[in-house]
Amino acid sequence: MANIRPISNRVVLKELEKQVTTKSGLILSQSADDEASQYLVVAVGNGLYTDGNVQPMEVKVGDKVFVDKYAGNAVKLDGEDYLVVCEHEILGIIE
Repeated sequence: MANIRPISNRVVLKELEKQVTTKSGLILSQSADDEASQYLVVAVGNGLYTDGNVQPMEVKVGDKVFVDKYAGNAVKLDGEDYLVVCEHEILGIIE
């Protein structure tokens, strides 16, 4: 992975491969039309500055998260596809 350092409250995500396993064990790729996608957090900014204070980020590198399919900006770097979002665009952390 290239060195990416997001600023402020931005988060760099890498989409996790979408798979569906049938009852018989066959693995099928899902359609790209899903409402929300799963991503891996690969880089996190320092946090949002508000009134001179830094608001700490809730996500950290390695977290798996849900993001709406229209969120963020797609970026291609060194042949890899990434999504850059603001932290508030993340719908939830998968635990």
